[in-house]
Amino acid sequence: MSVTQEALKADPGTRPSKAGKSKKHARSMKTDTAEVRASRPRSKPALPMPLQEALDYGPDLWQRSIMFWDTLRQRANDMLEHERAGLPPVLDFKYETLLDARGFEHPANYALLRITEVGEDCWDDCVDPDKPPVIVVDPRAGHGPGIGGFKHDSEVGMALHEGHPVYFVIFFPEPAPGQTLADVHHALRRFVEEVAKRHPGKPPVLYGNCQAGWAVTLLSADCEGLTGPVVLNGSPLSYWAGESGTNPMRVTGGLLGGAWLAHLTADLGNGRFDGAWLAQNFENLKPEKAIWEKYASLFNKVDTERDRFLEFEQWWNGFYFLSDEEIVAIVENLFIGNKLEKGLMRICDGCVADLRRIRNPLVIFASYGDNITPPHQALGWIPAVYENTDDLKKAGQRIAYLTNPHVGHLGIFVSATVARFEHRAILESLDDIEGLKPGLYEMKIDNPSGDLDCHKPQYSVRFEERNVEDLKFPQQTEAFERVRAVSEANEAFYRNFISPWVQVATNPWSAELMKWIHPMRTSRYLFSETFNPWMRGVAILAEAVVENRTPLPDDHSLIQNERDIIAQTFEAIERAREIRDRAYEQAFELLYPKSSDPNVGK
Repeated sequence: MSVTQEALKADPGTRPSKAGKSKKHARSMKTDTAEVRASRPRSKPALPMPLQEALDYGPDLWQRSIMFWDTLRQRANDMLEHERAGLPPVLDFKYETLLDARGFEHPANYALLRITEVGEDCWDDCVDPDKPPVIVVDPRAGHGPGIGGFKHDSEVGMALHEGHPVYFVIFFPEPAPGQTLADVHHALRRFVEEVAKRHPGKPPVLYGNCQAGWAVTLLSADCEGLTGPVVLNGSPLSYWAGESGTNPMRVTGGLLGGAWLAHLTADLGNGRFDGAWLAQNFENLKPEKAIWEKYASLFNKVDTERDRFLEFEQWWNGFYFLSDEEIVAIVENLFIGNKLEKGLMRICDGCVADLRRIRNPLVIFASYGDNITPPHQALGWIPAVYENTDDLKKAGQRIAYLTNPHVGHLGIFVSATVARFEHRAILESLDDIEGLKPGLYEMKIDNPSGDLDCHKPQYSVRFEERNVEDLKFPQQTEAFERVRAVSEANEAFYRNFISPWVQVATNPWSAELMKWIHPMRTSRYLFSETFNPWMRGVAILAEAVVENRTPLPDDHSLIQNERDIIAQTFEAIERAREIRDRAYEQAFELLYPKSSDPNVGK
């Protein structure tokens, strides 16, 4: 999975991290002087060049090792400090809380924020009252909120830069007791109604990131006329779609027997499902990037990567909880049942989601470099809901989609480059999108200048008509229907015969112990001097190293050799992961074989 590495490769022009502004990161700021020293001409070595390079490389390797371990120490301290602070959102904007759903009649752990200041600029300096408000909803998929606005060049930052009033939906680390998806849905509806009331005649634009995409899609289906255009960024709506051997996550539910395992995990957590399990699954999808390359790049470029690494890790290591009712409903209805695109997902009693009811324009942003939500899952629901292009037009719907050829999953709503280009283009084209005739369109952006900060007419956007029939993706419908049946049987057995005994054996103490011994936490916080006194020595050494450090130039032969080894190791892990993924697919096909009837599953 590329989620962590792509964030570390954010544009050099982005702001310094919050961590870099504090005393605890003063060492990393001192590396600027080290870089200046590195640019000074070196005296000619008296020793033969290979020997001199080896003598230079040894101290540099030792210094980078100390700085690398000190960065992991600082990450552990940041993680513990963030936990003590209550895991607040990592927004880089000042805000005020308008509504807190924890106080609603049916409480949910969500709140509506209004962004009030950007740096030294306040709301009145940024907002154009004639533009519609934008509501950004972050994914609740293991981590906390704020990734859609954790730096200036982000979805929040671009919307404010374009003059839109911006609101942000956050959630808290702990779910309300007995919280359900219906409670969350009704809370989000209240939020949208509140924003619409504050801006009469301007239906709010909804931004749904990743798993928040299906939540705002449900809102659009249930609240006709309440919202304006909905932008779905890397949002899966067709959970059975995907490319064999490339998107193995869609088959893991079948290999594990369905929803019962998520239910068991929530029971062991005393009625709460730990988001750290989801984060671990994300890292395991592409360990060559999420684990190896992330740390190898930090080690190789620790002088420049430290602050960006720490900034992103503060969000990545803030794990939030879901209620057992929520996680079981999500797995049963979406990941296993795929009921949303089939119009079978029940929102609450007497209300079933029907995507054909959506009338406000949809903008779908997907990437072919996204292994979490490939275009198959972002777009595959369209031919499942609409029989053909004429059917889509008769429904009066307008759907525009744009794709990026390479950016990873989080890059769709984290990358500063994407925010300054694609998201700016979407916001500047809202009127054009609403003016489209019913149909399916591909959004194409032409920017001959190459300037990411340019505005129309320096770049142009065109909407090319497409056919729903062209979005047909390979399907394994019959196999996944069998997975659904197996999951329902296993879940019914577990719920009735096993779950009551697990709940009796679980208590708050055991749940808290299970939380803190999770590998995603222990692999981080054990580097803190709070748990490991030896790390104090690393901190002292790092102070001295940074004071006197002169990094080797990038073209140093042994530095290049080191990068070659990193690349070769990356490729080896990638090949092993590909073998694993193929094994997953083969095991899935053995457990849920295809029918001999070619018409079945079409």
